[in-house]
Amino acid sequence: MKIKKLKINSYGKLKNKNFNLEKINIIYGKNESGKSTILNFIINILYNISKNKNGKNLSDYDKYLPWNENEFSGKIIYKLDNNKQYEVFRNFNKKSAEIYDEMGRDISNKYNIDKKMGNLFFYDQVKVDKDTLLSTVIASQNETRINTNMQNILIQKVANLVESGDEEISYKKAINILEKTLLTEVGTNKSQDRPINISKENIINYENELENIKNIKNIKYEIEEKNKKINKKLIYLKNNKKILEKIFDIFNDKKIKNEKIKIKENIYKENKNKIEKIKNIKNNKNKKNNNKKFLIILFFLIIINIFNFIFIKNKIIRLMIFLLIPIFILIVFIKMVNNKKYYLKNIDLPVKTLETNNNELKMEIEKLKEELNNEYFEKKESLIDIYGKEIINLLEDENIEKKLYDSNKEIENLTLELHKLELDMDNIEPKLEHLADLEEKLDLEKSNLKKLEDRARVINITKNLIEESYIEMKNNITPKFNINLSKNIEKISKGKYKNIIINDDISVELENGKYVSIDRLSTGTIEQIYLALRLSVIDGISTERLPILLDETFAFYDDERLEETLKFLAQIENQIVIFTCTDREKKILEKLNVDFNYIDIT
Repeated sequence: MKIKKLKINSYGKLKNKNFNLEKINIIYGKNESGKSTILNFIINILYNISKNKNGKNLSDYDKYLPWNENEFSGKIIYKLDNNKQYEVFRNFNKKSAEIYDEMGRDISNKYNIDKKMGNLFFYDQVKVDKDTLLSTVIASQNETRINTNMQNILIQKVANLVESGDEEISYKKAINILEKTLLTEVGTNKSQDRPINISKENIINYENELENIKNIKNIKYEIEEKNKKINKKLIYLKNNKKILEKIFDIFNDKKIKNEKIKIKENIYKENKNKIEKIKNIKNNKNKKNNNKKFLIILFFLIIINIFNFIFIKNKIIRLMIFLLIPIFILIVFIKMVNNKKYYLKNIDLPVKTLETNNNELKMEIEKLKEELNNEYFEKKESLIDIYGKEIINLLEDENIEKKLYDSNKEIENLTLELHKLELDMDNIEPKLEHLADLEEKLDLEKSNLKKLEDRARVINITKNLIEESYIEMKNNITPKFNINLSKNIEKISKGKYKNIIINDDISVELENGKYVSIDRLSTGTIEQIYLALRLSVIDGISTERLPILLDETFAFYDDERLEETLKFLAQIENQIVIFTCTDREKKILEKLNVDFNYIDIT
C-alpha cells in the first residue's frame, strides 16, 4: 500500500493543506509546526477519530477540533498492492466516511459498519486494526527516545512485542497480573481471608447454623398439617352442626307442639275425671242419704205403729198413726223426685257442658296431632332433599340434643386447639424468619461462590490460553521471527550484530560468537534492535506492505547509525514517511543518492 495524496481542509492548526507522497518522503518542520498533526490525520481518517480520552487529558476529537472553523474534514488517496486506488473523504464530526473507487463510484456500503467505529473499510482492506498499526508501522514522536535509566523499559517493549505481538503487552506481566487478580479478587485453596475463602467459610457457617434449626421447618410443617386437619374437621363439624340445629329445631318445635297437645290432653283427662267424679258423687250421695233417712224414719214409724197397736185403743188415733207410714213414704218419694230434678238442674247440666267441651277438645287434639305429624313429615322430607338420605338416621335419633351439644363442645375444643396452634406458629415465626434469612444468605453466598469460581475458571482459562499461545509462538513463530529480525539488525548495524535470539530473554550474538543479554548493550544499539523488531513484525501483520511512518524516530541516532538505518529503509519495498525537525535525514539520503520526496511545512 502507498499513500498518494493527503488533502487537509481543516484539522487542528492545519488548514487547506495538500501533500503528494512518493516512495520515500521527508516531512520537515520545526517543533509544533504540525508534523504530529499530519500523522494523526492519517491515522484518524483511516480509522475514525475518537471522542474517548483513553487516559489522556483530551480526546483526539477535542484536541484537533478547529477553533474557528465549521469545517473539520479531509481526504486521503491511497493505492493497495493490487493497484486498486481509493479516495476517502471524512467529515470528522460524523462517524462514517465516504469511500470512492478509482472510477469515482461511492462504495461505502461495501464494508462492515460498526456502531462505535463507523465504517470499517480500512480494516476490511488490510486486516489490521488501529492498535496493531500503532504498535508496528507507526513510531510516534520520542517513542525510541531512551536514556540509561529507561533502557529496561525498551528491552521490555522488545520482549513484549515478540511474546504477545504488542509492545505494551507483556506475557510475563499478563501472567503476573492474572495471578495477582486471581489471588486478590478471588483467592485460592491455599490462600486465607480472600473472597473465595471467606465465601466458603460463610457457607459452612450458614449450613451449620441451618442444621441446628432445621427442625423448625418440621415443626412448621406439623403445625400447618394439624391446622389443615383441624380446619377441615371444623368445616365438617360446622356444616354438620347446621344440620343438627335444623333437626333439633324440628324436634324442638315438635316437642313444644306436643307439650301443647299434652296440655290439652291433660285438660281433656281432667274434664273427664271431673265428669266421672261428679257422677259418682251424685249417685253415692243420693243413695246413701236417702236410704239412711228413709230407714231411720221408717224405723221410728214402725216403732210408733207397734206402740200404737199395743197401747192405743182409739181407732181413729190408731188409723192416723198408721197412716203416717204411707204419708212418710209419699213425702219421701216426692222429695226424691224433687231432688232428682234439682241434681239434674244443678249437677247434670255442667257435666254435659264438660262432656261437650271434651269432645271438641278431643277433636282439636286429634287435628293438632295430624297437623304436627304432617308438618314433621314435610320438614323431614325437605331436609332429606337438601342433605340426602344420610341424615335419615339423625332424623330418627332421639338423642339429637346431646349430639348437638357434643358437636358444639367439639367445635369449641377444636377452635381452642386452633388458637393454640396459631400461638405456636407466632412463637416460631421469628425463628422461621431467621431460617429464611439464613437460607437467602446461603443462596446468595453460593451464588457469590459460583461467580468467584467462574471468575477463577475464566482467569485460569485465560492464563492457560496465554501460556499455550506463548508456547506456540516460541515454538513456531519466534524461530522464524528471530531469523527475520537477525537479518534486519545485521543490515541496520552494518554487520556488527548478526544474530538475535528472543526466547524467555533477549540475547544478541557478538562478533566473537558469544551471546549476551540485550540489557548489556548501549541504548543506541537497543534502539536499533527495537526499530528492526518493528520492521520485522510488519511483514506478518498484513497481506499489504503497509507504509512505515516515523515521527522523530532518529532524534537520538548518531550519523553513522542513522545512515545505516536509512540505507536499510531505502532497500525495502514499504513506503517510508519520515517526520523530522532536522535536515540530517535529507543530507544522508542525498549522500546515498536515494530519491525522496521532500515536504517543508514551515
